[in-house]
Order: sequence, then structure tokens, then C-alpha cells
Amino acid sequence: MSGPFLDAFLAALALQAGYNSALVAIGAGLLGAAAGAGGTFLFLRKRALVADAVAHATLPGIGLAFMLMVALGGDGRHLVGLLLGSAVSATVGLVLVEWTTRRTRLAEDAAIGAVLSVFFGFGVVLLTVIQTMSSGRQAGLESFLLGSTAGMLYADAVTIAVGGAACVAAVALLRRPMTLVSFDPEWAAASGVNVRGVDLAIMGLVMAVTVIGLKIVGLILIVALLIIPPVTARFWTERTERVVWIAGGLGGAAGYLGAALSASAPDLPTGPIIVLVSFGLFALSLLLAPGRGVAAALWRRRRFQLRVHRRQGLLALARGEPIFDGLTLKVLRRDRLIRPDAVATRAGAAQAAKVLRDEKRWEVARQLYRDETISGRYDGLTAIEAVLTRDEIADIDRRLGPPTPVEGAA
Repeated sequence: MSGPFLDAFLAALALQAGYNSALVAIGAGLLGAAAGAGGTFLFLRKRALVADAVAHATLPGIGLAFMLMVALGGDGRHLVGLLLGSAVSATVGLVLVEWTTRRTRLAEDAAIGAVLSVFFGFGVVLLTVIQTMSSGRQAGLESFLLGSTAGMLYADAVTIAVGGAACVAAVALLRRPMTLVSFDPEWAAASGVNVRGVDLAIMGLVMAVTVIGLKIVGLILIVALLIIPPVTARFWTERTERVVWIAGGLGGAAGYLGAALSASAPDLPTGPIIVLVSFGLFALSLLLAPGRGVAAALWRRRRFQLRVHRRQGLLALARGEPIFDGLTLKVLRRDRLIRPDAVATRAGAAQAAKVLRDEKRWEVARQLYRDETISGRYDGLTAIEAVLTRDEIADIDRRLGPPTPVEGAA
């Protein structure tokens, strides 16, 4: 990263890169937070593709709103008018998906595919027609496809910032019923929650985020901002409520950092940069998250593998069997259970006797306690003291007789 670029990036982060850039960064941060939190409910409801259909259904509304504003004497580029047009066509697309799913035998994915492709195709036709019009200011209208903040006016930035803040406020107000319906709609209905109404509120929130994000992220990429942050947040927590806030934070960070990066160099597209930052956060979480990350999974697998080799090595020592496996020998030497010549140390002999004794205890326990709660706990690695009481173990020991010492220990 070059010096001037770093200086420009730090200035953009500190909101010192110009008034409009600061407003865009704040608006993108708020939009990202709203998209992350709102997208969580779609993610939990397993309706992520609905966001894609809503986003693509906005394109005809943009084209028709442009034509209407030109017909009324304007230049057709008023952002609020274009967003209102996109909201209307997105609503029509969403209603069509819902109606097709409920009133026909088509599955939701088929309805989404049909609405998405038809509306997007219609929108492309409208944009092509608009380019042939002699009136209006058509230049840059295609930026709604991938997003762009170049040439954004102060009023546009304020509109996006206010819209993002309103979406964040809506998430904060409706978080509890939305979480309830997303996690368990049957239980929510039994608790008196209006599931249908909350579902519509979720769709309305997603539509609002989509419409507000058209100028910055674009209709093709806005779905990434709705889905990637919740998926990323899922790596960091098992609790649903925390997923909402973590996803909101990650989405906000991606929007703010992406907008700052885009403002740091000319010709850097804002929408794709925001999506790439969001993916970077996802990749880091995939690798480093303590519970579900790849590194944590590899570490758990390695620990399990070493525990298995340790136990098998101790059983071999207790039974007087030779050990040929290199990793088993390495583990036993590391824990000072055997000497370099593979003879058991005193500690190794004691632990080998204990492992062999526990193995016999488990055999008796599985005969005495045939219910799955006890016999199902046997995996060769769980200590029997963690499953049975002292009295139960003492009873098993009386049946087994005295323990057998390990021969050949140093």
C-alpha cells in the first residue's frame, strides 16, 4: 500500500476526505449495519434467495420512474424518485413471489427464479429504451446495477444516510418478534405473535435496505451485503440474538471500510469494494473463529487424534504388546510415559494400568447398565468417573477383583 493511498485511506476513515465522502461512509456503514441485521432474519428463515428476487425486481421501477420524471419535465435523475420507483416494482415482485408460492403448486425457488429473470429482463429493456430517448439525463443510470458513489450529490448522500439510520432503528424496534418468528415460527404463533405480519415486516425491511443500497452497492451485489454478514456472524456465536447484532456490526464495518477504501483512490467501485471487504471478514471468520472456524476444527481434530494414540499406546503397554506406530511412540515419549527405548516409566505403567482397568470397568458397566444414557457414553476416551458415581465404580471393582499391575515398567 503506497504512502499517498494510505494517507487518503486514513483520512477517509477519520471522515476527513470531504463532506460528501464522510456522508457516504456514514451512510454505507448504517446501510451495512441494517443489511447485516435485517439479512439475519432472512438467513434464519432460510429465505435468502428472496432478497435476490427483490433486488432484481427494482430495475424496472428505476426505468419507469426515470421515464415518468422526464415526462413531467424533470431530468429523470432525482434519487428519491428513482428509489420510490424501485420500491414500487420491488413490492410488485415480492407480492408475485408470495402469490405464486401460496396460490400455485410452484415451489418458492421456482417463483423466485421466474420473478427475478422476468423483472431483470424487463428492466434491461427499459434501460435500453431510455438510452435512445432525446430528453432526460440518462448518463450513469446503469450505475444502479453495480453501485457507484461517483458524482453523488449531497442530497443523495443524506438520503442514503437517513434511510440507513431508519432501517437500523426498525431492526432495533422489531428485533424480538423478528427473531422469534425466524427461529421458531410455530412457537411464535403459539405465543400469540402475528407470524404473517412479522414476516411481511421482515420482507419490508429487506426491501427498504435493498432500495436504499441501490446507489452505493447496486442491485446485483446488495444481496451479498444481506447474506454474507449473517453467515459470518454465525461463526462467532450459537445464540440467535447475538447473531443479529454481530451481523449488524460486521455489515456496518464492511460498509464503512469499503466506502473509505473506495474514496481513497479514483475509479474504485464502491459496491464491489464493500462486498470484497465483507468477504474478507467472512474468510477471516471461517479460518479463525474459535468455535466453528477451520483452525479450531483442525486443532480439535489434532487433539482427538493425539488422545486416541495416547490411549492405544497405554493399552498396548498394559497388555505387554509392542508399539510400532511412530506418532503413538512420540506422544508417549512427550508425556514421559515411556523411555527412549520404549520401556514404560513408572508414571506410564500406572496410567497404563488405569486405562486397562477402566476398559474392563466399561465392559462390566455396559452389561449392568444397558440403557443408552450410560452405555452410549462409552467412546474409549471419556473417563468413567465422569459418567458413574463412586459407589457404582466401587461395585464394579468388587466384581472385577484387584487390579493387575503392568509388568516391565522402569
